[in-house]
Amino acid sequence: MDMSQVPVRARQKLVVVGNGMAGIRTVEELLALAPELYDITVFGAEPHPNYNRILLSPVLAGEQAFQDIILNTPQWYAEHGIALHMGKTVNRIDRVRRVVIADDGTEAAYDRLLLATGSTPIMLPVPGKDLAGVISYRDIHDTEAMMAAAACKRHAVVIGGGLLGLEAANGLRLRGMDVTVVHLGDWLLDRQLDAVAGDLLRQALAARGIAFLLGKQTAALVADAAGAVAGVRFQDGEEIAAELVVMAVGIRPNTALAQAAGLHCDRGIVVSDALQTFDPRIYAVGECVSHRGVAYGLVAPLFEQAKVCANHLARLGIGRYQGSVLATKLKVTGIDLYSAGDFMGGEGQEEIVLSDPAGGVYKKLVIENDKLVGVCLYGDTADGAWYFKLLREGRAVNDLRDSLMFGESAIGDAGVQGQSRAAAMQDSDEVCGCNGVCKGTIVKAIQDKGLFTLDEVKKHTKAASSCGSCSGLVEQILMSVVGTDFQQTPKTRAVCGCTDYSHGEVRQAIKAQHLLSHTEVFHFLEWRTPNGCATCRPAINYYLLSSWPHEAVDDPQSRFINERVHANIQKDGTFSVIPQMKGGVTNAAELRRIADVADKYQVPMVKITGGQRIDLLGVRKADLVDVWRDLGMPSGHAYGKSIRTVKTCVGSEFCRFGTQNSTQMGIDLETMLANMWSPHKVKLAVSGCPRNCAEAGIKDVGVIAVESGWELYVGGNGGIKTEVAQFLCKVKTAEEVKEYAGAFLQLYREEAYYLDRTVHYIARVGLDDIKARVVADAANRQALYQRLLFSLQGLPDPWGERVAGGAKHEFIPLKVIA
Repeated sequence: MDMSQVPVRARQKLVVVGNGMAGIRTVEELLALAPELYDITVFGAEPHPNYNRILLSPVLAGEQAFQDIILNTPQWYAEHGIALHMGKTVNRIDRVRRVVIADDGTEAAYDRLLLATGSTPIMLPVPGKDLAGVISYRDIHDTEAMMAAAACKRHAVVIGGGLLGLEAANGLRLRGMDVTVVHLGDWLLDRQLDAVAGDLLRQALAARGIAFLLGKQTAALVADAAGAVAGVRFQDGEEIAAELVVMAVGIRPNTALAQAAGLHCDRGIVVSDALQTFDPRIYAVGECVSHRGVAYGLVAPLFEQAKVCANHLARLGIGRYQGSVLATKLKVTGIDLYSAGDFMGGEGQEEIVLSDPAGGVYKKLVIENDKLVGVCLYGDTADGAWYFKLLREGRAVNDLRDSLMFGESAIGDAGVQGQSRAAAMQDSDEVCGCNGVCKGTIVKAIQDKGLFTLDEVKKHTKAASSCGSCSGLVEQILMSVVGTDFQQTPKTRAVCGCTDYSHGEVRQAIKAQHLLSHTEVFHFLEWRTPNGCATCRPAINYYLLSSWPHEAVDDPQSRFINERVHANIQKDGTFSVIPQMKGGVTNAAELRRIADVADKYQVPMVKITGGQRIDLLGVRKADLVDVWRDLGMPSGHAYGKSIRTVKTCVGSEFCRFGTQNSTQMGIDLETMLANMWSPHKVKLAVSGCPRNCAEAGIKDVGVIAVESGWELYVGGNGGIKTEVAQFLCKVKTAEEVKEYAGAFLQLYREEAYYLDRTVHYIARVGLDDIKARVVADAANRQALYQRLLFSLQGLPDPWGERVAGGAKHEFIPLKVIA
């Protein structure tokens, strides 16, 4: 049937109860199949348009605003002729009259009715569950309540160590609260991870300041004199303080409306393979549904249901939902987790395990009858989709056993090695697990619709539009299809309000047009503000210097205060001075000079930093130049978007476990990278053996010595959101360490956007792409390394310049004339 020929008068009425992700995805699929078949009415209990519930956690953490996660604006509904009723709860279905009635009396007649009522959060039936300050975590209202509580309260308890509970705990911790997670199970995410991976996760989150009480059963919530929650009491009698309690212990299908209408419900609204209820005019999708006795809470199965349901609503009648094979890819506070199938293992099953606790990586593959039946990945999930493909297809893996643990890149002909993951994928391989989008669908959309940006691919295919964890892979596919026409979209926003150009576009113009100054950039790109602003000027300054070393001239007034005066400003207006100690090594003469300076200038505090340096805190701005002169030591660059420290352990020179001279390696790296500016701060570490005393696993570049050479890791971050570094390569010599590390850092300097850490850069372009250009391509690696050395050649020490009289006015206090 050609739906475009259906006359308007023949349109039927479709009413959708539920304005969430499952219901509106069904509507979107239906509009693609039969845009003229129905007059559509949508009821939503929340006073908001459809938004992405998966991204509530970034909103809580302050990483995104609510407007950023709206999927369908009110304008979208209007453009598609959909009558939208926000903030209205349907509380009755009259199946005889075929009408739904909302709580405010609004009625809507239907020929077909779609129920997408979702689920309701479970609240533990304990005394005190109704106290003020006790909430669930399900929607934007809950999120806003937590944000408000964090602004004025200190102690938070999250009950439930599942995904939502951990995301709530992370967001509240980032907002300054002291957070304790209470979990009945013996390890976190006990439905998604095994005990080993769960404990690795606990350790990583504990290092970020989140406390855990495992194996604890809540007995009651304790009230204060005003009737608000003040504490949590457990079955064993222990009690802890709590001014906010978040219950994240699970959900149950919301079947109240369906049950009241007489529809068959059993742990959900019971539906057939066509997503049809007992009443053939009524369909149901989403978390409210029970299909073959299973209710799904993950978004990917719900979208599969939506596709089938839309097919039947469109009168095509060929879709059949047979249930979903669950694969869970989670992004828990910056830690990658993936599990699928029967990953716990059991009798008659074989387990292959790779465990590297120091590196933050754990992998377990479960095999039964020569087939992969389960996978659990922690820290390195790059091959999750490939493992899931093997699991779903049920193919024999005997011929892959030797390389199975090392992922898809280790399988196949040597000619495939070194390619990006996108290039190695088949068209039928799944890219976006949330939305079930395969590579072929993305490639076809790019080619047929002329797409050039990630945002355009999201709009036309839905890939990367839910949890966003596949964004880097989608960008790789874009690059492989359109080549140099690919348009990067950093943070999907312009550099600032002075322009509509993105970071990538500004940098490309600087390179292509050989622009050497702010004035030239502003003129060529027709900047709205003639002199720019505090947001764009530092970014452009970096792009100029990194694109045209020794040609573009540094503009100190386009730097932040720390970089202008080459010291780290403190909250009282004084400054922190950290002299360079390469590799953390010093001597008696330097220590004496530091002590003399501390006495002479009455430095309030002398402190050892986490990077093995000595910090003089509380130095007055007017004394900075004199302090540097008396120290007689180079700048430690502890204040800017630059090379910071190279942390080392003792290594083979003294340590009985050391395998290589890590101290000298750290000194060599810090010497090579001296005075290097970068998009953000860059920290390195060199450990003399796999015991990793220098914490190389959480540095932008980490080097770990082994018996046969050195292992290099990249993309680590020990900040607010700790990121474990990823394995780059293994090399034999110290000179190779400098070449490979230098090439990676130069690639980061040339391609990352200003204020992006290495972890963000890697997430955008993909580690496989970086390996292809730094590890596999020797000529490109050497070219990158030589460009780095050239850019650093002859750069002066900034403290030395200031001691010699450079920019003297920056340090002279203004005189007050009476």
